[in-house]
Amino acid sequence: MIAPSYEILFDPDGKEMLRHIELCGRVCYKSEDRITDGSAEKFISMILKSGHESVLEHEKISVRVVCDRGVTHEIVRHRVASYSQESTRYCNYGKEKFGSEITCIRPCFFEEGSEGMRLWKESMEAAEKYYFALLDAGARPEEARGVLPNSLKTELMITMNIREWRHFFRLRTAGRAHPQMRELACMMLEGFKERFPVLFDDIGE
Repeated sequence: MIAPSYEILFDPDGKEMLRHIELCGRVCYKSEDRITDGSAEKFISMILKSGHESVLEHEKISVRVVCDRGVTHEIVRHRVASYSQESTRYCNYGKEKFGSEITCIRPCFFEEGSEGMRLWKESMEAAEKYYFALLDAGARPEEARGVLPNSLKTELMITMNIREWRHFFRLRTAGRAHPQMRELACMMLEGFKERFPVLFDDIGE
């Protein structure tokens, strides 16, 4: 069992992103002559307040997410994005590179020692047992994967432009979001606010 996690890829420079967005946005107003060392933050705050979010599409952020497969079914519903996901068709979890075991994401809604957690663990162990039994019986990974659970750990590469990330966080950190989706999205939003101030500061306030 592991916890969900994420990693921002390619070490994007938040200040450079702001400067690029400002340059693109100021073309709309033909105010490029007003660009100064500290003008990007103020300009972008202004366009966010005015709802002129299309300008944010000029920059993107790529993230590697580790979560359960059930959560990825919700993430990939965001259509203005690019995804690459660990494939249960080609990955054989009986191989040494996977530790000869399946890895599952610990559910945030069951407390350790609770009846719910006990039943969940037993069902994960049963899924692993029958997955390996199918492989031993000659099934290919793409055939044996039918018994793998939604809680199976997967890795998902996500690239979205800034506008779509804002849309993602508004939806997925809301109180009505699925608990595991919200757990991951809130963790990510906190990191995005730290790395990219101005662009995400107003979400969740």
